Amino acid sequence: MTSRRVLLAVAVALATVRLVSADENVRTVQTKLRDGGFYIGEIDGAYSAELTAALSRYQIVKGLPITGQLDPETAKALGAQPAVTSSNDQARISETWQGLRKSEWALLARLNARRATPAPAPAVKPNETITGNDNKATMTSPDTQATESSPQESPPSSAAIASDSGRPASPPPAPVISSPAPDFSTERLRDYVGAFVLAGLDPQVGAEAAFFADRVQYYNEGMKDRKNIRNDLQSYDARWPQRQFRLAGGINVEPQSDNRVRVTFPLRYELRNGAKHLSGKIDKTLILEPAGDDLQIVAVSERKAE
Repeated sequence: MTSRRVLLAVAVALATVRLVSADENVRTVQTKLRDGGFYIGEIDGAYSAELTAALSRYQIVKGLPITGQLDPETAKALGAQPAVTSSNDQARISETWQGLRKSEWALLARLNARRATPAPAPAVKPNETITGNDNKATMTSPDTQATESSPQESPPSSAAIASDSGRPASPPPAPVISSPAPDFSTERLRDYVGAFVLAGLDPQVGAEAAFFADRVQYYNEGMKDRKNIRNDLQSYDARWPQRQFRLAGGINVEPQSDNRVRVTFPLRYELRNGAKHLSGKIDKTLILEPAGDDLQIVAVSERKAE
């Protein structure tokens, strides 16, 4: 009986040590992300939705696979230990991309303002284009705009688009309500792109369809409604059940007429299905318009990157 009690005490002690160690690891990550301007939550060692959103932002900016998790590559970049993926982490993907889609860029700007004297990310003016490069935004005139990406094939509306042929997946729509002048700041659009990509990994297949308007100019397939887009995404998931996407550079923002904006970004993809494997890089273009206090996709296209 005594030996059993001793063994039980040892097991409890080891479990406690592991828990404390895991909490310290998460605190380290939270601190580094907060210092980098990605995280706005408490330094409490909790693996929360706020933390996964911050990890997603960090991955987008650093060109890491967008997973919203403390995976091995992200942990190495942060000088931390990877967190074990669990079913809860997978279930948290929905919560994470939904939070990113709403974007906490304004809160992040206030947080960073307390740290330095940051210049708030400029909103795009009608005669300017914003391009992101290594997490910095540069202004270019419309004369130097990048050419709009044309559909390489008809990839799914997902966040990361490659086609197998070369294509990935997409999220849900927002109610259309009148709202003030749309905010097309670089930070908000970067969060939106990250949310779109992350939604392509959601266990709820076809979640990215939520990002689309009722009818969309869908690659080279003409106009499609959201139901057909979701069906396309589900077929894509069945064809490539294992997907990995990373942003391969900055986003290019070009204002359009009628309160719309064109966002183009380079995307690396890696697709697997058993022994089958496909990888490459595309330039993906989204045409966005306001939908209440949210944005929705009205056109999507892509082309193979050079």
